[in-house]
Formats: sequence, structure tokens, C-alpha cells
Amino acid sequence: MNSILQLKGRFDSKKNSSKPGAPQLPKGAKVSSKHLYALRDQLKEICSYWNKDTRIGGALVSVHYTRIVAKSNRLSRLLTDGARKPADSVCGAKFEWNKERSHQWHVFTHFVSLNAIDDAVKHLNKAADWIEKKRGGCITSEDVSRFATDGIAGIGMAKTTFLEVVRDSFHVSRFDIDRMTDTIRSESIITIYQTAVETKSLLAKFGIRIVDDRIIDRTTLRLRPDEVQKLQTEAPYLIAMNVTDFTKLMPEDEQRCNIEQTMIPQPKSEPVIGVIDTLFDRRVYFHDWVEDYRMIDDAIPISSEDYQHGTAVSSILVDGPRGNPRLDDGCGRFRVRHFGVATASGFSSFAVLRMIRSIVASHPDIKVWNLSLGSPREIPDNFISPEASEIDRIQNEYDVIFVVAGTNKSIHEKNTIKKIGAPADSLNAIVVNATDFKGKPASYTRVGPVLSFFKKPDVSYYGGDGTTAQEKIVVCTGALGASYVSGTSFAAPWIARKLAYLIYVMGLSREVAKALLIDAAAGWNRQDYISAELGYGVLPTHIRDIVQTREDEIRFIITGKAEEYETFTYNLPVPAEKETHPFYARATLAYFPACDRNQGVDYTRTELDLHFGRIHKKNGKATIKDVQGNEQADAGLHVIYEEEARRVYRKWDNVKHISDVIAKKVIPRKMYESGLWGISIKAKERIARKRGEPLPFGIVVT
Repeated sequence: MNSILQLKGRFDSKKNSSKPGAPQLPKGAKVSSKHLYALRDQLKEICSYWNKDTRIGGALVSVHYTRIVAKSNRLSRLLTDGARKPADSVCGAKFEWNKERSHQWHVFTHFVSLNAIDDAVKHLNKAADWIEKKRGGCITSEDVSRFATDGIAGIGMAKTTFLEVVRDSFHVSRFDIDRMTDTIRSESIITIYQTAVETKSLLAKFGIRIVDDRIIDRTTLRLRPDEVQKLQTEAPYLIAMNVTDFTKLMPEDEQRCNIEQTMIPQPKSEPVIGVIDTLFDRRVYFHDWVEDYRMIDDAIPISSEDYQHGTAVSSILVDGPRGNPRLDDGCGRFRVRHFGVATASGFSSFAVLRMIRSIVASHPDIKVWNLSLGSPREIPDNFISPEASEIDRIQNEYDVIFVVAGTNKSIHEKNTIKKIGAPADSLNAIVVNATDFKGKPASYTRVGPVLSFFKKPDVSYYGGDGTTAQEKIVVCTGALGASYVSGTSFAAPWIARKLAYLIYVMGLSREVAKALLIDAAAGWNRQDYISAELGYGVLPTHIRDIVQTREDEIRFIITGKAEEYETFTYNLPVPAEKETHPFYARATLAYFPACDRNQGVDYTRTELDLHFGRIHKKNGKATIKDVQGNEQADAGLHVIYEEEARRVYRKWDNVKHISDVIAKKVIPRKMYESGLWGISIKAKERIARKRGEPLPFGIVVT
């Protein structure tokens, strides 16, 4: 076995030197004056509506595009609001599909002033009139290219403005005021669009009065059924997202079977893992290893069942290999700080959300948290759950990482396909699904992806499945001894143990630790393209198979921070033989971007585009010949549609994994002039404003 190498040194950084060219249309594209007039008339109707309804202090306008669009193809001129660009007024984003679900497109909601709509109407009208009179009602991509070079006169607006209006109109299908039409009859967590009016003052205009305890992050609210009905009646356009009935989180069922008690030494200075779960039973043999806190109100009645799930989870974290010798991971024992926030019968996720932030903030020494609670409801198509959003925000703010169970199907649902439930849609967390002991997806497994694109779960591990004791996970649930259980709740703690070992014992950053786990799960036979159940694959049992490599492998880890547009190193020494590199290669990148639930499907704020491969000279400049053929952001013309960039290169995903495919016939790579390899990371932002602090990342190369 070979040990993993940690490469020291620093990345170089440089700003983006390229400047945007003149607006263009795709080759062969056309825009008609008829389409521009239609867009103009739609905006006129929208403006008329908001002239009458002035309660939100502006206008909400939904822009329905023709397809999933890259940032560069979104509005650049229409809906410009003074000095405020269209990208800065986006307050929501979602996907829509046709009836056959064969075609998908973006819908962005903007909050703008009425002046912005008036200006857009004028621009569309002038552009349409000119196209109608001067171009016979149609302008082509060839016309646009020629006008960009030669200029154009007699339009009544600047050349660039005209070309931007034409390009905007090509990508936009229609403008509208979208309204929530789903009937909501129970208590709900509602997210409203952010407007010019403070949330409590805005709701008061519709006869709804709430206190701060029912508000999270300014626009997410807990509303009673009568309040929801009032909001739907008075202002259905305000509702961006809703989650019914607080998404009650339900722990798994357990099959108990008593086994003999055991002894355990006293804890010393072992690392601490945080657990947020049901209550902890102090009568267990390992109670000295657990510092527990009851967070549930004393007025709530408690039964013996309310201790079992949480105690079982902590038993795996402390002493899991004792009852499961075939899962001995070599990580040793861990101390646990256990926070009982829930009962076995179900509980309000809204209340849990508020508690989790307080708990993490009050215990900054804990870097790894296990959350094995999950919702029976499927995650929505168009927005991240409030639970996952809050967990992502906490991870970004407090430099921690959560391991989250992938949630289960019930016994009655085992022959159905069911999407994962909250909070397993957390993007920054490591989400864990379960397999049987043969590595096959468990019968209760639920599936991703999240927002129709993001890879979830991340990895899988043994969670038990079947009817016999030998097919289950052994846990300790109380004074009577142990139980045989199965579920994603009991797969996740094994991953939390590995993660804690990498961070606490080996001293790795959370970015490198996450990348290392995903890389180890994927190996040379990644599963994420063929299975929405397994994630990147099933992790090896023993920690040595993660921190060491086979004799025919070299693995190294690199850490860095994205400070400018490009962060790069062109100095990776890779062995050569006979002027070739006779190796397969793979690389995994992980980072923790800030996220914004109000942006809907465009949830992550920062994209890190990974390029990895051999260094060669092109036009006198050193460039990377990427292993995966990634040409995003490369010099020259490269037509890559947004759907392809997301599917193939994982654009906007916070994990990038690129890998050669093992083939029967190996053709060694040619060695270029220097014989060196390189890594380049190009940072892109959803919106114009800067990230602020440099964004840390971790890379694992094999």
C-alpha cells in the first residue's frame, strides 16, 4: 500500500483578462418583430397590473426562457433598473417542463421598479419598429454580426442597446406574473419573494400579523392554515415556495433483539462528533462517552421509544465495530455530544431549524455533525427544502460539515421510486444512502437528484437490509442491550466516523476530507451516472483503504483558495516512460459555496470549474489539455449548451469528479514539452457582486 501524499506549495491566481464581445445570436438564429411586439405587450399588461396593486412597492416579473440558459444568455438590457443590472434584481428561479417532460426551461422572477418595465417596453417597441420597417420583420444572426462590426443607424437607441434587446428577446419566450395555484390547507413553511417592503410590514398589508419567532432568513415564514389561505387569496404572486405541515421528520423503525452487555474503557481525549437526533438513554454501557442535552420542552411527554433512535445512532459513533466486527473501520472510538431535539412520533422541522443553528453556534469545537432525521415527504422539484437550506447556510458560516441520512421508504413503498426527503437535499452536507452487505441498494432506498441536477446522495454505505439478524446493523438502544436495525440512519454514522477520523486525527480540511471520501467511493468505477441510489459509490470499510492506495496507484491531495477568476498550478510532476504518461488519471474537487434558497433552482452562488491534465503550449501559452475534454472558458469559440455543461462537467455543482474509464486496450498519453501536468480552477459568480472571502477548496488526484 502507498500512503497519500500532500503536495505543498501555492496556487497562482489571475483575474479574468477577457472582455465581453458585442452581443451575438447563435448561428442561424432569427428574431421577428412579431415576437418583440408580443413581449412588449406582455410587459405593458404587467405594468398596468402593478400600477393598480402598489402594496409590494414595485413589480414582480417572471421571465420564461426558451431553455436552460447560461448566465451569459440571461437578460442583459431588458428590465435594467437604473444602475441596477437585471442579474441583481433576480429574487427567484425555477424550472418548468412541457407536458411530456421532454423539454425543460428556466423561469427567473425579478423584482423591479415600474420605470424598469417602462424602459423595457420602449426599447422593445423601437427595436421591433426598426426590424419591421428595415429588415422586413426579421433579423438574423448574420445581420447581428454585421451590425456589431459595421454599426447601425436610425434606431433611436445605441447600437449595443439594440443588439442586447435583440439577444434578450431571442432567449425569452414570454413575460408573466406567476402565481401559486396549489391549494395549501395545513400549517406550512412559506417562502415569499423579497420585495421593497419589510416582511412583517408587507404581511400586515394582507391582514397577517406574525412575530419574529415565526420568521427565518427574512422571507421564510411559519404560517397557520388561515394565514396561508389569506395570503393565497390576497397575493398568490408573493409565494415563491411552500412546504406543507412543517415536513414532519420521522425516524426509522427498529427490530429489537437483546444481546449481552459489554464493557468499554473510560474516554480520554478522543475527538467529539455532534449528534442531533431523538433523546439519549443514559442507561447504556457507553454513557460516559456521551455528553447529552435534552432540547425538548419539559412539558412534552416522553416515552421509552423517544430514546431509541438517537441512542442507536450514538452507539455506532462511539463503539460501532464492537457489535459489527465486519464493519470494523480502524477509526477507533469517538466521544459524542448528543442533542435530543425530537421525539419518535414526529416533530416540527421549523422548531428543529431554529435549534440547530443555536446548537452549532454554541459548540464551535465540533466540526463533524451527524443528522439521521428525515422527512417522509419527497423534496420539491424547484427549490431546496428549508431544512437543507438552513444546514447549508450553517456549514458555510461555521466551517462545519454535516453527514445526513438519505431518508427511507416505508415498508408499503418498497416497490416504488421515491425521491429523497429533507434535509437530504443539503448540497454542502455528505448525504448517505444505504446498501445491503453485498453493496446493492437497500429495498428502502430513495433517490436523487436534487433540483433535477445536483448529485444526491453523495455516497452509500452498509445500512442493513433483509429479515435476518445477520443482514442488519447491531446497535445499542437502552439498558436491555442491543437491537438489530436497518436504515439510512444507521449508514450515515459510519461515514461520520470516517469523516471525523480524516478531520480530527489526520488534520485534513473538511474540503479535502469530503473530496477524499467521494473519490474513494467512486474509485475507477463511478456509479453516479448509472445510479441515483448509490451516489458516487459505496465507500470502503476500512479507513486504510481511504488514506492509502494500491501498489499501482499514486494519490495526492492539494488545498487552496479561489481568490481571483483563475487559480492554477502548472507544476505537477507526473512520472513519464518513453515520452509518454502510461497512467489512468482521476481528480475530485470539493468546496462549500454560499447558497441562496431565494434563487430557487440556481441555488449555489459560486461555480468552480475544474480543468486537470497535461501542460502543453498553444499559441505560445501554457494551457491544460483536460482529461475530460473540458473546454469551458478556454480561449476560442466553443459552443457548449448550459444543459451539457451541467450534465457533463457538473457546472454549478459543489463536487467535481473527472476520471478516465478503464479500457481493455491502453493507449498511453503523449508527454508534452515540459512533462508536467496542471490544475486550473476558474471561478464564476451567479450575480455580479463578489464573494467576499476567498473560497477554500480541496482536490484529490489519483
